[in-house]
Amino acid sequence: MEHVVVVGSSLAGLRAGETLRTEGFTGRITLVGAERHQPYDRPPLSKQVLAGTWEPDRIALRRGDGVAALGMDLQLGVPAVALDTEARSVTLADGRELPFDGLVVATGSSPRRVPGQLDLPNVHELRTLDDALALRARLADGGPRVVVVGAGFIGLEVAATATGHGCRVTVLEAAPAPLIRGLGAALGAAVVDAVSGRVGFDVRCGSAIAALEPDGVRLAGGSLVTADVVVVGIGVSPATAWLDGSGLDVRDGVVCDATLATGVPGIVAAGDVARWYHTGLGEELRIEHWTNAAEQGAAAARTLLAQAAGSVAAPYAPVPFFWSDMGRQRIQLVGRGVDEAAGDEISYAIGSPDDERFLALVRRGDRLRGAVGLNAPRLVMPYNALLAGAASWDDAQTLAAAQRGNQQS
Repeated sequence: MEHVVVVGSSLAGLRAGETLRTEGFTGRITLVGAERHQPYDRPPLSKQVLAGTWEPDRIALRRGDGVAALGMDLQLGVPAVALDTEARSVTLADGRELPFDGLVVATGSSPRRVPGQLDLPNVHELRTLDDALALRARLADGGPRVVVVGAGFIGLEVAATATGHGCRVTVLEAAPAPLIRGLGAALGAAVVDAVSGRVGFDVRCGSAIAALEPDGVRLAGGSLVTADVVVVGIGVSPATAWLDGSGLDVRDGVVCDATLATGVPGIVAAGDVARWYHTGLGEELRIEHWTNAAEQGAAAARTLLAQAAGSVAAPYAPVPFFWSDMGRQRIQLVGRGVDEAAGDEISYAIGSPDDERFLALVRRGDRLRGAVGLNAPRLVMPYNALLAGAASWDDAQTLAAAQRGNQQS
């Protein structure tokens, strides 16, 4: 293996390139990125960058000549548009062909759009640094009436930051509860009721969107929610269009085995775009969180090197971890959230939804599934070790009892 192409210049792609070097790969690495910016951190876009407390140089993943020091050939601002697995080459938007011996697919994801969404000057999305700077300019004076479409984590982070600018913010969610996909209806509602009440924005669930208009958002019932600025935050889709016809198995992401291998020798995937089999949980996952992108990029690189050496790669089976900051409120999740259709249950181990902080445990049968905390980082993180060891519900209850004892002492 002499030339590795990494398609995707965000966190997962950069970590793959870094790991190739630290693991001893001395060949050529080409890092391809659709954006013109050098690799940067995305979580601050909806918080510190949007708030104006951080400038773009602060979110660089490697500062100064840090990327150049890795000896990688950067091809930025020129997205990949096609993959030929037989010829083993990637086609760029400017027509160039990049032959490869090894390939890391790390193209991330793209924002979903409201059906029929027009490109109106008052409508914004938030995925890139340029998106964040454009939206920040609209919010900076605190005057706009803001409507955020979507009560997922990104939408709620934007709502909190816009409120901090002094804007009047309304969040519209079509589902019956916020954060329903990650936390389930009951826990999602509990978290957002606590956060929105303390931060100061309004959340309206069950609000189906008919259209985005120059003066606001038209609901399915015909009423108009007026707004100067509309932010669409209804989730993302894996960026796989460029893989059409490539022969890779694409199903809501690039389908991989437990080691992140795609089934085509010398091609692996990582980050938001990867759907892989988690041996510890016994299910396929596609995770859109920062921690996963960082760890998975490194793991994909190791799998690529193992394939080249003819050795067996280790399965990638971490305990998932996620956090979200909304104003001064921090939500953390270790393990998996609540899947109500699968019979998951929640139990408040410490505190309740009415408290400044709480810890809720997620149960499936006799096993611990996850732990969710609001403003409770020291309470959440000990469950990481339990989940790594496939802990029982009784084990979780024992730890929770000890934590309650510590709280009282």
